[in-house]
Amino acid sequence: MRRHAIALQPDCSRVIIRPFVPSSPERVKAVLFRTLALSEEEVALEVAALHAEFDARHLDIEASLLENFERVRPLIFSQREISPARKMLVGAMFSGEYALESAALFNPSIVPHPDQSDAPEGGMRFVMSLRATGEGHISSIEFRAGTIAADGSTSLDPVSRHVTMPEVLPNPRYDKRSFALKFNEMGFDNAYAASIMAPLADEFTLSDLNRSIGTTRHENQPGTNELVRTLECVQWLADSNYELRFAPNLALSERIIFPVSPNESHGIEDARFVRFVEDDGSAMYYATYTAYNGRAILPQFIETRDFLDFRVITLNGGAVQNKGMALFPRRIGGRYAMLSRQDDENLLIMFSDNLHYWNDPVMLMRPAATWESVKVGNCGSPLETESGWLVVTHGVGPMRKYCIGAVLLDLEDPTKIIGRLQEPLLSPEGAEREGYVPNVVYSCGSLLHNGHLVLPYAMSDKASSIASVRLDDLLDALKRR
Repeated sequence: MRRHAIALQPDCSRVIIRPFVPSSPERVKAVLFRTLALSEEEVALEVAALHAEFDARHLDIEASLLENFERVRPLIFSQREISPARKMLVGAMFSGEYALESAALFNPSIVPHPDQSDAPEGGMRFVMSLRATGEGHISSIEFRAGTIAADGSTSLDPVSRHVTMPEVLPNPRYDKRSFALKFNEMGFDNAYAASIMAPLADEFTLSDLNRSIGTTRHENQPGTNELVRTLECVQWLADSNYELRFAPNLALSERIIFPVSPNESHGIEDARFVRFVEDDGSAMYYATYTAYNGRAILPQFIETRDFLDFRVITLNGGAVQNKGMALFPRRIGGRYAMLSRQDDENLLIMFSDNLHYWNDPVMLMRPAATWESVKVGNCGSPLETESGWLVVTHGVGPMRKYCIGAVLLDLEDPTKIIGRLQEPLLSPEGAEREGYVPNVVYSCGSLLHNGHLVLPYAMSDKASSIASVRLDDLLDALKRR
């Protein structure tokens, strides 16, 4: 392996503005009372000081502060008109900065950039996703753009000092079939659910859903406990499926996907992006990730064509559990294929006619060598080569040391392993061993370019780098298993 001279280190200066609202309404009212009691001259001085201190740290501080003003507006007791400056100051009272990557910037995945117009001859532009972790161990998804030159050298675009969250679209779309499947999985296959779903089209919006909910609630009064639980389930499911939009003028490094729904309130972890090509040649970028609410994890799914508009979707089926789901980059025999880990020990594979519904996983690989004797898993989506599907793996061995390995699967029948490295492809060395979780190298996705495997990898849950290896050398080693 060739380790490239690239280090993606956490940068505490990259911050967003988050709500900072006390849980007690009485405390909120006390802060509002003190802020509303200021004269307009005092407000103007305070707002000028805010601009002087914080403007350079954000692309549009006013929009964020006014948004947080709206969060507490219902508790404002004054009937007098509130000036724009005072609204900003009130918003600032209930705002705080959050350093997205203050703890770590790790677990990268990499895919070809959707726009290759600026790629050098023989080279490739790429998009890298990273897991950024800050205060409270809340994880989000950040992005970087870069270039692989014809000779294999790798460079990253300059990283902006600013970070911006996307707009959460107010009226997202839903797929009726997937919505109903999730209902059934959660045990709400009842008359109330049927009443809500019946009038909805195959693809419906949140507005459509809310109208149907209102009708069902009105027609079933007085309400029962079953009705209340069903409506709560509908709300949870609607909140867990959402759409995001970034402004097109934002650089990739300025875009951040921060937790939105309750089931990911404590983090969006380990996104595995893949460029998926349909049989007709159309391409879509998909990613699986782990949503964490502080108690339980739930695999979720992301769709995007351009890294500007994103759709986040819940997955269905009995095999949607644990971590490490990784989609193959095309259909195999007309079906979608996915790697998964159901038991925190072995690597499994499954097939489906529905991209959002997964069942019936079968065993693919168990721990074998000592360096992977505790558990094995994938390091992202399989890569197609003439010799077979190349799967970069991870293995955990003595002292909870994580190493990266590889296996080769049959192209036509990927349930068959035709090659497997007996020794690690990459092991933590030197400074790579030191971090939040020591002795770990890990990746969520790699790519092939110009005869090389390009592998971004995390170092001990702290920072990230990039390594590469000649594909022919790797395939030769795999075939010698």
